[in-house]
Amino acid sequence: MSGENDNHGFPLVLHKDADPGSTGGVAICGFSNVGMVGSIATSHVVKALGLQQLGTVIDRDFPPVALIQNEVPQHPVRVYQGSGVGVFTSDLQFPGHTDVKFAETVLEWFTEGGFDRLFVIDGIVTGELGDKEEGELFGVASTESGRVGLRNANVEPVKQGIVAGISGWLLAEGDRRGFDVTALLAECNPMYPDARAAAIATEALSDLIDVDIPLDDLMADARRIEDNVRQMFELSKNLLPAPDAEFDVNDDADPMIN
Repeated sequence: MSGENDNHGFPLVLHKDADPGSTGGVAICGFSNVGMVGSIATSHVVKALGLQQLGTVIDRDFPPVALIQNEVPQHPVRVYQGSGVGVFTSDLQFPGHTDVKFAETVLEWFTEGGFDRLFVIDGIVTGELGDKEEGELFGVASTESGRVGLRNANVEPVKQGIVAGISGWLLAEGDRRGFDVTALLAECNPMYPDARAAAIATEALSDLIDVDIPLDDLMADARRIEDNVRQMFELSKNLLPAPDAEFDVNDDADPMIN
């Protein structure tokens, strides 16, 4: 019989001035998947709530690159912490075969940090966005209390379908291991970084965790954010090998919704 969890995540290295005892509360994560929704949303939460960087996720197979934002060089995968809120974010798009290991890294951060709930923000493609001015938001939760929270926040539940990639693994493991995991899946345009879809998900997140996350800056700076993340996306394509067809990042991130 195998152990409770045979998978291991990437190493998380704390900054020299970080307080490892400062974690806890609500955990939020987002990656640079389809539409870059998760990356944009988590970056905005960090800025809006004034969270401090706690550590960096590293691996010798990661590209040796510093992403420079506001004159500050940073590793692409980082964790932040504030009062009752932690954020796990990635600014680079990694090959699909690393999804499980990244998901396990998030779960290790979640459990060792003593968090109560995990919210995953991601983008989805339904094939209907071109007919609407604004995309919809869907939700999936691993617990009944999470599902009640989604209904109370008027988030459309996914009743049947598939959520693949990092979000899918986190949801399934949340159900298996008894973790309170909720995914907010914003319908987005996969052709460019969709800051507006990120704003829709962030607004729902604000309601679900009962924390005021101002959106004015996100909407006003949508174009600037899209341009910045687009540059990071182009950089990641040059630095990392293209995923195999069976691990296409966009395909992995797109759930089938009914």
